[in-house]
Amino acid sequence: MSRRDEVIDAAERILEAEGLDAVTMRRLAAELGMQAPSLYKHVKDKAEIEAALQERALRQQAAVLGDAVDLQALAVAYRRWALEHPGLYVVSAERPLHRGLLAPGIEDAAVAPLMRVAGGDADLVRALWGLAHGLVALELAGRFPDGTDVGAAWDAGIKAFSGGRRRRSTSR
Repeated sequence: MSRRDEVIDAAERILEAEGLDAVTMRRLAAELGMQAPSLYKHVKDKAEIEAALQERALRQQAAVLGDAVDLQALAVAYRRWALEHPGLYVVSAERPLHRGLLAPGIEDAAVAPLMRVAGGDADLVRALWGLAHGLVALELAGRFPDGTDVGAAWDAGIKAFSGGRRRRSTSR
């Protein structure tokens, strides 16, 4: 494992335990037993670290979602991954992507399972992702009232997308 990989691993541990604000160069250096300036031998800056975390999240999502055969399976896998990796989820879904720093094709690989399930319809993919992101973001933020059956909300959303015929809006 390269020293850069060790830096990104440490950043992920801090991210998952304490959130993105805790991922500072000083904190990473302390975690790795070095001086903060020494980190710059392995990574350019915090943007590179954030991009590496985003890339890691997108790779994991592609792997987890890759076997989904239908919308239900995809939704279950997406929700499970997001709840198990809330820090990576937030850094990949709620922050601007550092597209210029990501490996070529990584974003396409992450969305490919959804494109497959949605029959290649990019507008439907965006709507599905919006539904999934909204539900996960609300769940992670603890915004549902106590006793809410969040699974039922997911089921209702999936049913809405699966059951009805798609209508195209004529207004743009």
